[in-house]
Amino acid sequence: MASARSSVDPRTPVVVGVAQRTQKPDNLAEALEAVAFMEAAVVDAAADAGAPGLLNHLDVIAVVAGAWKYSDPARIIAGNVGSPDAATVLSSNGGNSPQSLVNHVCARIAAGELNSAVVVGAETIWSRRRARRSGIDQSVTEQLDVEPDERFGEDVQMSTEFEKERGFAMPVNLYPIFESAIRASNGEDHAAHRARLGELWAGFNKVASNNPHAWMKSPMSDDEIVTASPTNRMVGYPYTKAMNSNWDLDQSAALLICSAEQAEAAGVSRDRWVFPHAGTDAHDTYAVTERRDLHSSPAITAAARRLFEMTDATPDDVDHIDLYSCFPSAVQISAAAIGLDLDRQLTQTGGLTFAGGPLNNYVSHSIAAMVDTLRSDAGSLGLVTANGGFVTKHAMALYSTEPASHPFLAEDVQQLVDQSETVAPDTGYDGPVTIEGYTVMHDKDGPEQLMAAVRTPNGRTWGTTNDATVMETGMQTELIGQPAELSPEGVLTI
Repeated sequence: MASARSSVDPRTPVVVGVAQRTQKPDNLAEALEAVAFMEAAVVDAAADAGAPGLLNHLDVIAVVAGAWKYSDPARIIAGNVGSPDAATVLSSNGGNSPQSLVNHVCARIAAGELNSAVVVGAETIWSRRRARRSGIDQSVTEQLDVEPDERFGEDVQMSTEFEKERGFAMPVNLYPIFESAIRASNGEDHAAHRARLGELWAGFNKVASNNPHAWMKSPMSDDEIVTASPTNRMVGYPYTKAMNSNWDLDQSAALLICSAEQAEAAGVSRDRWVFPHAGTDAHDTYAVTERRDLHSSPAITAAARRLFEMTDATPDDVDHIDLYSCFPSAVQISAAAIGLDLDRQLTQTGGLTFAGGPLNNYVSHSIAAMVDTLRSDAGSLGLVTANGGFVTKHAMALYSTEPASHPFLAEDVQQLVDQSETVAPDTGYDGPVTIEGYTVMHDKDGPEQLMAAVRTPNGRTWGTTNDATVMETGMQTELIGQPAELSPEGVLTI
């Protein structure tokens, strides 16, 4: 699978510098705005490579879309770091974007279309929210009318109008519904299932506790994670706050990638080099209503299978893993699709709950963390996965400090995914249904609404109930597989 470094093809893409930043200043007026935060990470990545001069020769600066208003932030960064002529790229929304961008950039380097690129992103939600509440004026660069040279990816609606009408259009609702489907597919009772979730997420918390870049480093036990408390309220059963992605933070990350030829010319030490071997992309049905089931992912399965075929590797060959971890269900679906045991260490950061989930940019942090891990374990193999939407859009790649025996490979495997079975939406249905998956959403005062995916004789639809007895029953005993009645308005009677 690997060849000697001395025989590396000059066009081989290599990650030479990575950086992660976290800011939580006591004086909110001192917080960097998002584009300055990105720029600082780019400068740090070049310093990590030991080659700050690379910033004067960037061909591409690719920015991961975020919760800010700049229309082309890469243009600001390019002028400030010394590459004013660099082509600028702005990604679409989705947590898959960082790895998809890396796949794209590496393929272009391998094809001889460019020599160097930066992938960067940042969020400053924590400081902006608190400054606004405190009446503190934060200076922000105005840029609204400059178009990037390239828009990468496509912003696709993750929910149909019907799903939105029924209220099933937020990750906080859908991921715990996926979790219930996993529980039922495993034949677990509620107690065993929650105990397993606590053990899984405590493992992520342990990694975050030792991650200098993590947003939340406080240790939590299995029981503390799964048990609702005044500081860890239930959100969407069975998920407490400590099992939800955390985007209330200030984090930035940058990845500096160049050809082996340019890395050599810039004098980047070989102990900084990490080689992307191959990457794949795919997506599951954009409408969750049409998924063949709610506990698996044909797209992850196809993308992983093809990734390992291209690299002549197997899941057992992987030494280090970072699975996208917005919610526990995302981790379990990915692990099952790839063929990874849940008792392995499945994160390098600590995950989006504890290390932090900066909207679309988490995977920039996970790739940076993976690069650091691989540098400390020369010759090992690392797997990074990325997820956007509701287990919808996917990207993954294999990395190592040793080059592959083949040129970098990138492939979109959508044609394989599109052969998978789908389910027909049954939006106009009313009558008898069967519960397929559900969650009980909570507000600060307790249970608020049971939200369920239900199967009809002809397909799938969605329903809700505010019946207190049903909500309490659903958190104690299994409702999946139980018959119910659905009204034309989507009200369930169970």
